[in-house]
Amino acid sequence: MPRGDLFPEIGPFQTGFLPLSDGHTMYWEQVGNPRGVPVLFLHGGPGAGAGVIHRRFFDPAFWRVVIFDQRGAGRSRPLGRLEANTTPHLVEDIELLRRHLGVERFLLFGGSWGSTLALAYAQAYPERVAGCVLRGIFLGRTSEVEWFLRGAAAVFPEAHAAFAGFLPQDERADLLGGYLRRLTDPDPAVHLPAARAWSVYEGSCSTLLPSPDMVAGFAQDRTALGLARIEAHYFAHDLFLPPGGLLAHMDRIAAVPADIVQGRYDMVCPPVSAFDLLAAWPAARLTMIPDAGHSALEPGVRRALVAAVERFRDRL
Repeated sequence: MPRGDLFPEIGPFQTGFLPLSDGHTMYWEQVGNPRGVPVLFLHGGPGAGAGVIHRRFFDPAFWRVVIFDQRGAGRSRPLGRLEANTTPHLVEDIELLRRHLGVERFLLFGGSWGSTLALAYAQAYPERVAGCVLRGIFLGRTSEVEWFLRGAAAVFPEAHAAFAGFLPQDERADLLGGYLRRLTDPDPAVHLPAARAWSVYEGSCSTLLPSPDMVAGFAQDRTALGLARIEAHYFAHDLFLPPGGLLAHMDRIAAVPADIVQGRYDMVCPPVSAFDLLAAWPAARLTMIPDAGHSALEPGVRRALVAAVERFRDRL
């Protein structure tokens, strides 16, 4: 019988900090069955960090769940650091963590930027990927970044007005540049308000129906700083993706099974990207949730994600 919702709260059975290159240190944890089938959770952003609720998408009796905060994000140190922080660095960090934990292959689970990083890692190390469960697809294309920075104003004009209005009138033609200058300023009195404005905008656009609790979570200083600073840094560098982007290299993972879950009214990562990914991935299936936006925690999305993970029991 399909499970209806998230699994109960659970703590990790192991945590640690893994030294990375260039002065970065990764926080990681393991949850569930130490002898279970490995699944790797990849958080969004980039820069958002993982939370305790993300442990609950997986049956702890079956899965060995590995969760980590990407460099510069969450509990990894130092928070918000941009030096040596690129997609290739994150891909190699995953491979370092895999070897450190002695994992042969993972099921990859990621949403939003987590879907981007899952694809990048899978294309680099296809032999280490047993399958993918992806949500809210983001392919890192210029059109997707432009949608976030300007296009979403068509649906969330008040949220976008506050986002753009944070900057002086003469800087609003280049929203990314104006924010990036402030987010990289060493003075907290400069970078923290900019981080909150950026993060609150994203949180405001992330659910089908208004969610004050979600917006408040996005507004917290640690969350906002990691998310906004790192996200703007990645946006300014075309997400550090290879020439041709991710779709140009789908042949490397054509046979890797995948479940894609997408909210029909996702205004952060619009559904066209999920559709384009499906067309390029013979082994993938798509579940479109008719009454959901971007957040993994909206009822239809979280039920579909849990169901997708459960389907992989038989495959693995």
